[in-house]
Amino acid sequence: MSIGNSNSPEEERPSTDDRSEDRLVERSVEEPSIGTALKKARIAAGLTVDEVSSITRVRIPIVHAIEEDDFTRCGGDVYARGHIRTLARAVHLDPAPLVESYDAAHGGRPAPTPAAPMFEAERIRPERQRPNWTAAMVAAIVAVIGFVGFTAFSGDAEKEKRPVAEGSASPKPAPKQTGGKPAAQPSQVPPAAKPEPSDSAIAAAPKDLVTVVLTADTGESWISAKDSTGRLLFDGTLVQGQSKTFTDKESVDLVLGDAGVVKLFVNGKEIKDDFQPGQVERLTYTKEDPAQGQPQAG
Repeated sequence: MSIGNSNSPEEERPSTDDRSEDRLVERSVEEPSIGTALKKARIAAGLTVDEVSSITRVRIPIVHAIEEDDFTRCGGDVYARGHIRTLARAVHLDPAPLVESYDAAHGGRPAPTPAAPMFEAERIRPERQRPNWTAAMVAAIVAVIGFVGFTAFSGDAEKEKRPVAEGSASPKPAPKQTGGKPAAQPSQVPPAAKPEPSDSAIAAAPKDLVTVVLTADTGESWISAKDSTGRLLFDGTLVQGQSKTFTDKESVDLVLGDAGVVKLFVNGKEIKDDFQPGQVERLTYTKEDPAQGQPQAG
């Protein structure tokens, strides 16, 4: 005897769609989104959105949008992947997992376009070409000009070889030198080479100013410098071998995007801090330094 309200085992078993949704919910809880991961890494690195934009050359509105997981402002999937890789490297994250998450959420990476099959070109009977009279005329004109020039040059050479006629003016002999001393010749001494700049130029920094000299010694680094009033003195990238000098009456504030590659001189003396490659540093120097570089608050 069957009961009308009893459920069969098939009805009690959860559907496949429900299990897939449960797994997606669990994965979203466990893994942070792409924008959240980039934002947390940027804050951990001590960088602002403006500083990340200056380092990566990605515009500030796009950085804000990506950190909110809005990729519509990137201009397409190819640009979105490129921005994700660039921002991840700037905040010291591995870009590969983030790009994989983006591909998984946006339909995967597009398949490469297959190469076009090779084909044999049709054999076309070459048409009979008409003679190029323009090229022939140009060649004839060039030949005539060359012949006239050669004839004129040969005539001038024959004139120079002819003996001087009697009664014609002969070249005046060179004046005799008196005193037995040879005539002075123009100086052949090459100009002295300019001396290379040395550390003495850095040591000659004025005592009434704070002077900071930065050199990208072993690589390139993004640099930001402000004076004591907060006025921006420089904001850009120093390539390897390039130097910048900053002065102020009170203090100079610095942000070094990669302090490990920078050689730093303050008031004529080198700062020997052990900065690591990829390390971001905020420093303030005054006229009393290099007693120590005071890190900025925050």
